[in-house]
Amino acid sequence: MPASFAYLRCVTQHPARGRHRIAAAVFVTFLTLCSTVVAARGPVPAQEVETAQAAVLRAERADADQYAAEALLRARLALTQAQALLAAKKSADAIDQAQLAAAEADYAHARSLDVRLGTELQQRKAEIAELRQRLGVEGAP
Repeated sequence: MPASFAYLRCVTQHPARGRHRIAAAVFVTFLTLCSTVVAARGPVPAQEVETAQAAVLRAERADADQYAAEALLRARLALTQAQALLAAKKSADAIDQAQLAAAEADYAHARSLDVRLGTELQQRKAEIAELRQRLGVEGAP
């Protein structure tokens, strides 16, 4: 009866093949460690500054210069400082200033929307009151 591979204890392989597997395992481990080190470094300052720029532009589009001028001014100043620190290669400080700029710009955007929507709500309430007066309806719904 012919011998089956299932009955063989160990399939012999070429001796060089084992070395390649070890080298591949070491290489994969090295790549994993490198990616972990890069990921552990934290946010990249240039990306943080770009995020802050986008936040300032979003606030400007929401007319924050009219409704939340102080917050928008603080955001612009922090963004300018972040850009200067980035140019001076002071990464940690640039990240801090960029995050501050983004937070101030987000606040200015939210404040602008709040004021604008509050004004619009008051206008709608005035329109409703005028229409009720015309129709002779009294009381609130």
